[in-house]
Amino acid sequence: MNSATFRQCLVVICAGLFAAFSQTVAAKTTLCVVPGGSQLCYPTIQSAVNAASSGDLINVGRGTYKEDVVIGKPLSLIGARGGSSVIDATGLPNGILLDGYDNPGLSHVTVSGFTVKNALYEGILVLNTSNDTILNNKVVNNDLEGPVFGSGPACNGQPAYETDESGDCGGAIHLMGAVHVTVDGNYITGNADGILISDDSGASYKNVIVNNIVTNNPLECGIVLASHPPVGSVPPSYAPHYGVFNNTVANNVSNANGVLIGGAGVGLFSDGEGPGRTSGNLIEGNRLTNNGIPGVALHTHVGPAFGLPADNLDDNVIIGNFISGNGADTFDTATPGPTGININSGGGGSPVRGTVISQNVIQDEQVDIAVNDPVDLDAHFNDLLGGTIIGVANVCALDGAACSGAINATENYWGCAAGPGNGTCATISGQNINFAPWLKHRE
Repeated sequence: MNSATFRQCLVVICAGLFAAFSQTVAAKTTLCVVPGGSQLCYPTIQSAVNAASSGDLINVGRGTYKEDVVIGKPLSLIGARGGSSVIDATGLPNGILLDGYDNPGLSHVTVSGFTVKNALYEGILVLNTSNDTILNNKVVNNDLEGPVFGSGPACNGQPAYETDESGDCGGAIHLMGAVHVTVDGNYITGNADGILISDDSGASYKNVIVNNIVTNNPLECGIVLASHPPVGSVPPSYAPHYGVFNNTVANNVSNANGVLIGGAGVGLFSDGEGPGRTSGNLIEGNRLTNNGIPGVALHTHVGPAFGLPADNLDDNVIIGNFISGNGADTFDTATPGPTGININSGGGGSPVRGTVISQNVIQDEQVDIAVNDPVDLDAHFNDLLGGTIIGVANVCALDGAACSGAINATENYWGCAAGPGNGTCATISGQNINFAPWLKHRE
């Protein structure tokens, strides 16, 4: 082939590639929605979603849309400024459902700028998807079906994959079987739970919960990472859970949640129905105040003491949080009074290994850090500022468990230079607590 012929072929090939690229770009279109529709815009959000192709952008105008929006393809759904695009899901299961359960492989969905309210269950449910973004939404007054506490069925009408929602009906924003999902900058109030990550339908991992304000959700936790039985698993021999692991919860405000029934600022739980896994999660830089049970509560309820397999709640990191004014824990994870952080194996005695508790500021609690764990636990470089309250307590005696674990609480600041139990410093309570040397000045 001579050079002229080669150049002609190259031009043809490049022209073909450019045409293919142009068609790909052209396929990514912008759709619009306004109430009642117009010549250019769709009348409902769902009709626009149904018409959209993968990768399209849907702009939703101001107004109220009475619908339950189900998304099964990658796209961006963007509301108007200030949450003025309102999804009112009165009488409907959810405000928005990202449905990867019925659309396997769903990923890269963005939902931003909406007010979502009045759903029977979750305001926004992110189900078996990956690489999604839930950004700058207001999620208010959902869970209207009403939680059913205690044993028995979950909230009436929920699908089978909601295996253990009896206390919360799924929360305002629920990630289930979610991977690499970011929940950022949302305002959440008036629901049961605020933000829930669970594993009913698949493992939930490497999600990021950041910069959210979660306040006045009165029945359950502000933010909760909870391991539930897999869908289809039945008592009494529940299958091992998929797991909630390697998630990040950072720089959130969790305030005044769970004040009616009992909920933590951040909860890390396994529900007691089979061997659960809530491990390797990072709880960092959050402001956790005035919640119904401790600011950070880690609960496991089954294990060797009952002749059952242990839960895996290992290697969680609780670092750099401000914790104040929270309530006491109860039942098998009880604390002597209002508590900042509670690491508790409950009556089942599952060992909780590798927990890191460091650089937290804890004040206005009766107990700053409470521990009931049959293995050793470390807590260092924390500010325990409650004055004459209990800085660190070994509380395993409250449920009759053997106090076999030791607490290494060296290098903490106990509220004054004199050290634990001296002057106005915080004290210790219980057995096997090592507190010397201590920090003499607040870092």
